[in-house]
Amino acid sequence: MILLALVGGQVGLHGCLNGMRLAVPLQAAAAGRGAALVGLLMALFAVFPFLIAIPAGRFTDRRGYHPPVRLAAALACAGALLGTLSHGVWAQGAAAALSGAGSAIGMIALQRTAGRLAGTPAQRLRIFSWVALAPSLATFIGPALAGALIDHVGWRAAFAGLAVLPLLTLIASVAVPRDAADASGAGNSVEARTARAWELLRDAHLLRLLFINWLIAACWDAHAFALPLLGHARGLSATAIAAVLATYAVASAGVRVVIPLLAERLRPRSLMMVALAVTAAVYLLYPLLHSAWAMAACAGVLGLTLGAIQPAVMATLHTVAPPGRQGEALGFRSTVIHFSTLVMPLGFGALGAALGVASVFWLTAAALAAGAWQAGRLPATTGG
Repeated sequence: MILLALVGGQVGLHGCLNGMRLAVPLQAAAAGRGAALVGLLMALFAVFPFLIAIPAGRFTDRRGYHPPVRLAAALACAGALLGTLSHGVWAQGAAAALSGAGSAIGMIALQRTAGRLAGTPAQRLRIFSWVALAPSLATFIGPALAGALIDHVGWRAAFAGLAVLPLLTLIASVAVPRDAADASGAGNSVEARTARAWELLRDAHLLRLLFINWLIAACWDAHAFALPLLGHARGLSATAIAAVLATYAVASAGVRVVIPLLAERLRPRSLMMVALAVTAAVYLLYPLLHSAWAMAACAGVLGLTLGAIQPAVMATLHTVAPPGRQGEALGFRSTVIHFSTLVMPLGFGALGAALGVASVFWLTAAALAAGAWQAGRLPATTGG
């Protein structure tokens, strides 16, 4: 029941975020605002999570699960309600920033608590596989709710409906007992409170893990950026390209259902090594393909490997992070992801313009090979 409550809480916050990511730019476009302003509004969803992730992690280490989640739900709900009250540019920007910040804070608290529920690497792998299903559900629920309300009722109703989702997070949090998630530990000690967050990067294993996590984020960004361009160059229709992307999403969600059944037989370190190596091979092959069916097969393999590696990274992070500082480590992880989201598309665009879209795939493949090597250097105590 605790795990179900965590998944439900994440669906509430992430569903609100994804619904806002649909409603805010659509409303701005409907109001006749330019593409540059719409792009700025979308950037605000990621800027604040990038800036506050590490402080949010420290706050979670000190206060446990419930205070950060209440703050996260309040911020997300306030952002959606602000969209209900005003459709001005400043209100939309604030709504985007608040919902992005709320989702980031809540995600760190939820993931930290999920990791502390497990006692072995296999248990962590199983738990994080279930937790990883929440974003997939939220990506469907939030935009579907927003789109239906926009079409059939109106903009204000859409934002009001999204404001309800964080309230469901608060309801789900009742099932998370304080003694299971908010246990005091090293995170509440004087040393943990005064230590600089950047000191965590002195840990070589944690640094390797953050590098691997950045690779995963870069892979997602590279695939989302380069696949439409490659498909267009191959003469594929928009429907065919969308089907390739859908194959990736379905495979990613499916493997996360299977992993909990095999968790006792899987080792996070070995899983990361194999998944990164296979993903590198797929990225080498991708630019050589011309058929939509072949691209869909590659996208399906990518969904399996990247969908499997994310729970392994999360399980390992909770093992290598210093006791009582898992929240800070998760904050670093969130910072890396949002930095990649902000910066990598620009880098991919410059690289693709200079050397062609194939270079994006091949450079990513080389980085993935380096990641597989780094995964092999993680300690055997992580379960590898």
